[in-house]
Amino acid sequence: MKPERKDIRPGMLVAFIQKHHQRTGELTEGIVKSILTKSPTHPHGIKIMTEDRLVGRVQQILE
Repeated sequence: MKPERKDIRPGMLVAFIQKHHQRTGELTEGIVKSILTKSPTHPHGIKIMTEDRLVGRVQQILE
């Protein structure tokens, strides 16, 4: 089960999938800077931007 919006906070370390890795499912780790998804849940994961400006959908919280 993917994390919900309420579980994700700026500053957290998360594993996420970037758009161009969706086919392979390759995960990237990063620190959340902002949450881009407005709804409480999303079937593919909550979309976030990391502090190094990568955008993707959260698959798991790592901390």
